Amino acid sequence: MTKADYRTSLLQLLSRISFKLGSFKLSSGGTSDYYIDCRTTTLHAEGGRLTGMAVLDLLHQHKLKPAAVGGLTMGADPVVSNVATASAWYAQEHHGSPLIHGFLVRKAEKAHGTGRRIEGFFEEGAEVVIVDDVCTTGASTINAIEAAKQSGMKVIGAVCLVERKEAGGRPAVEAALEGAPFLALFTAEDVREEHVKHLAM
Repeated sequence: MTKADYRTSLLQLLSRISFKLGSFKLSSGGTSDYYIDCRTTTLHAEGGRLTGMAVLDLLHQHKLKPAAVGGLTMGADPVVSNVATASAWYAQEHHGSPLIHGFLVRKAEKAHGTGRRIEGFFEEGAEVVIVDDVCTTGASTINAIEAAKQSGMKVIGAVCLVERKEAGGRPAVEAALEGAPFLALFTAEDVREEHVKHLAM
């Protein structure tokens, strides 16, 4: 499977099992005539593989070489795992390619144990990329960006699977990134168009 095939196949799967038309209330408080639940794709056996390889390819395209990817639990959880695993597969075939580890950001500090918000990979000064499944307002992405920075890691970019392109999400995330790139694999319109095309078949 080529790099383009991973992206195309991921879009097709998202449109089939993650996209729904109707009337939905969003976590942002607004309403929408469609809903995208990326977790049905990122937690799907084949969907997880496609997600990891498509995001990994996007990082390579933009010459981003993070030590780890991470995001706010729980939408980002499978994406983080998908990308970390994909980097290990890629490293087996391309000797010398660095592994990309994963970390999760809790919504609040634990009241027990280490009390940290960051679980998994942590190294002060490490370059990391924040990942998310869907970006609307960008609140969860920004939360993870700020937590990673506060922990002492350097955020060199952010990636979301699907950008809704509404509610001021992109400018808000870009402001939090302070010049680092914000990348999206797809827009919601991309997924909608593929969904409608699939229904017409």
